[in-house]
Amino acid sequence: MVNVGILGATGMVGQRFIELLADHPNFEVTALTASSRSAGKRYEDAVTWHLESKIPESIGDTIVVDTDPNQVKDVEIVFSALPTQHAAVVEPKFAEAGMKVASNASAMRMEPDVPLVVPEVNPEHLDLIETQQRKRGWDGFIVTNPNCSTIALVMTLKPLYDQFNIKRVYVSTMQAVSGAGYNGVPSMAIVDNLVPFIGDEEEKMESETLHLLGDFDGTTVTNANFGVSASCHRVSVLDGHTEAVFIEMEDDFAVDEIKHSFSNFNGLPQKLNLHSAPENPIVIREELNRPQPRMDRMAGNGMAVSVGRIRKDDVFDNGLKYILVGHNTIRGAAGASILNAELINEIM
Repeated sequence: MVNVGILGATGMVGQRFIELLADHPNFEVTALTASSRSAGKRYEDAVTWHLESKIPESIGDTIVVDTDPNQVKDVEIVFSALPTQHAAVVEPKFAEAGMKVASNASAMRMEPDVPLVVPEVNPEHLDLIETQQRKRGWDGFIVTNPNCSTIALVMTLKPLYDQFNIKRVYVSTMQAVSGAGYNGVPSMAIVDNLVPFIGDEEEKMESETLHLLGDFDGTTVTNANFGVSASCHRVSVLDGHTEAVFIEMEDDFAVDEIKHSFSNFNGLPQKLNLHSAPENPIVIREELNRPQPRMDRMAGNGMAVSVGRIRKDDVFDNGLKYILVGHNTIRGAAGASILNAELINEIM
């Protein structure tokens, strides 16, 4: 078993890490960190638990410590659920101390020597770790996963990008309130309402998508050469991001070709049979009214992306459109970091 820690363990994403790691066959949670006001308390006493599952028995009595590498002992991997500003300062300290940091925070995502990885999409970008360690003089390293809405989108773009020439991508998101954290969106702002703005979300989707699908020459990543335009919106859904995707292709295609690409898509995690990897990363729903977040967010234990309403769009030249749903705090956050760590643990 590999001893792991969770940075920011009392927050929403930290709680998902605990839930998903509770019975993990390869990782054992031996350290939990949080702010100084929680340090020294039993986890059960420090946290306001928001998930439907119970706090795992093995975790409740664990004493929370400060988010300081000197306080985290005998741990090989740490999962970061820290806020961005805090992560920018703290994560490098853990890497410098020799730990492997699997981060869900955005602070280090676009650093040129930090791998931004979705294991089914660009596992080869993990080779940046050697460059990162050499450049920064670290014994450990940082690997990041993308933004929750980006992960769901790029999972569906990857098989199309490999088979067809994509010219432009337009995406409009309907994002769950859990993506903003428990206190992120006041109830009076979201009940009977839709909020047509999420800070920095559109910029993240547009930049991270091109980076993830970019060419890697062993030292640097060159962005994919197509356009991405995103419009992001918060809706009154608890979990599960829905995205309406419109794509302009260079060449004509048949809808059955698109479905075949989706249904046959798999990647290195599936070939290695990693614990958190969904058997089918993309699940096609043929019903006219699917996918829906409440019904489809747990596909593949929350790690798969459901796609439906796959059809041509005659407004665009060689246009394609479809709807997707992905679980934003499982596949889009904690589960993504865990799958990254599983892949690293397997191949490095």
